[in-house]
Amino acid sequence: MTNVAILRTKPNFHNAAFGAIIRPMLPSSQKARSTMATRRPAKVVAIIQSNYIPWKGYFDIIRRCDEFMLFDEAQYTRRDWRNRNKIKTPNGLLWLTIPVNVKGKFTQRIDETTVSSTAWAQDHLKSIRYNYAKAPCFGEYFPKIEALYQQVAQETHLSRINYALLRGLCDLMGIKTPLTWSTDYQSEQGRVERVLSLCLQAGATEYISGPSAKSYMDDDLFAAHGVKVTYMDYSRYPEYNQLYPPFEHGVSIVDLLLHVGDRALDYFQPWP
Repeated sequence: MTNVAILRTKPNFHNAAFGAIIRPMLPSSQKARSTMATRRPAKVVAIIQSNYIPWKGYFDIIRRCDEFMLFDEAQYTRRDWRNRNKIKTPNGLLWLTIPVNVKGKFTQRIDETTVSSTAWAQDHLKSIRYNYAKAPCFGEYFPKIEALYQQVAQETHLSRINYALLRGLCDLMGIKTPLTWSTDYQSEQGRVERVLSLCLQAGATEYISGPSAKSYMDDDLFAAHGVKVTYMDYSRYPEYNQLYPPFEHGVSIVDLLLHVGDRALDYFQPWP
């Protein structure tokens, strides 16, 4: 692991609770920007909590990265995307949820969260089979998805399930981006400072984030350390011939795979 010193270019951040960054290492933000940028080859990184069979936008970020870091040292949040996602049915959207142990575990991390029942995998497969049997690519892709579920059916930790499914689904789409853990690197205090520190330790020159992070990110702080911040725009995804109209973008990636198969990346946003 590498020690990374972060220069705070402003006296305060959006929230004083984040505190001040210590160990200044560069004499000015301008020098920091030019020096950091010239020393590191181009590398795109994203840092996001693991999600269960997430939607296409999540995989679109993975595809654009040279390293996709899973931030599962973060606190587990209930009724979120960590252990559940949606599929389409004739009667509307259906949540597929991995049951996890949460009673009395108010501060547990995502990577500490365990599964409370192993029956979830077969239950989810039954729901996918029943609702997508008439999808155009069901015959080719459901067995591949089923094989991924069988590999994680007895796994006890949510993070490991998510990792294995993310890796397997990426492979089905030809996305070869390495998936790593934030815990492979040293940690920095402060919400934004921690992300920047991870970027620097990973050698990033560009950080991709979801649009909701604009409310708390400090783009100038990242730029001062030679890291460009890019926010995803999810507004331009094309539609495909989807079962059970009207069309819904915000469903699990399995919907896309079972409808269009090996053409899945054609329905991501254009990218060089």
